[in-house]
Amino acid sequence: MTWPFDVAPPVPLPPGRPVVADGRPLPLWISDAPAPAGLWAQLHRAHAQSGLWPLLLSPLNDADPDFRPWLSGELDPGRASDPAAHDPSAVLREWWEPGEDLEPEDMEEEFEALAPYGAAWPGLAPAATVPEGAADTEARGLAGALQPGRNVRLGLVRAASGAEALVACGWSGPLNHDNDTAKIAAVLADWERRFGAQVVEVGFDTLQLSVAAPPATLAEALPLAAEHAAFCPDQIHQGAGTLTAYAEQLIGSHHWYFWWD
Repeated sequence: MTWPFDVAPPVPLPPGRPVVADGRPLPLWISDAPAPAGLWAQLHRAHAQSGLWPLLLSPLNDADPDFRPWLSGELDPGRASDPAAHDPSAVLREWWEPGEDLEPEDMEEEFEALAPYGAAWPGLAPAATVPEGAADTEARGLAGALQPGRNVRLGLVRAASGAEALVACGWSGPLNHDNDTAKIAAVLADWERRFGAQVVEVGFDTLQLSVAAPPATLAEALPLAAEHAAFCPDQIHQGAGTLTAYAEQLIGSHHWYFWWD
């Protein structure tokens, strides 16, 4: 097994390889076959000592021979800025508020689905109380639930968190929404602080998070749904249809799934 990091694997690993793009090694290791059950959780427990964040990596589709984007040379860490340079609320506001070139009739249609909010950014949802240890427990539970019967490999990235791992490995799944993954990471880091959300699985243009403290009522869920709509508009416009319908899906849910067209 070729190993790209300056720390030893914290637990025994299956065969794998470092990921290379444009002839350059990336700070990412990937298993050669679907991840063994329970290994993600072991690596997650060891992260504080190893500094290696585990990711479940899925391809564009299960039959994809190139396992895009992970083995197809489509990763580019140099594309992103620094997540610390971005204020999460300002980023979400930028994504929420309409552009100057949007016609009034298009704006009305755009925001009709986002009632009870309008074109002005409603602000961040209040932070939840995250029970001690719950974020890690939920992450390990979701990893175990996502793996069975799927073509999902194990990835390891030298990063302090799942949010930072996305930038470090050069993922650009939301490219059609925003081409700077650092903005995505800044919001994800803030969700980890406020709701105990952690990155568990990453695909070509998908992202799956575990959540320790989801909203318990519709009133709590609506402002969070607005954040999700700014972060990933397809959740509403190609999914639930209205912000209220989407907010209802968030109540009590410990699993957030995002997909960008």
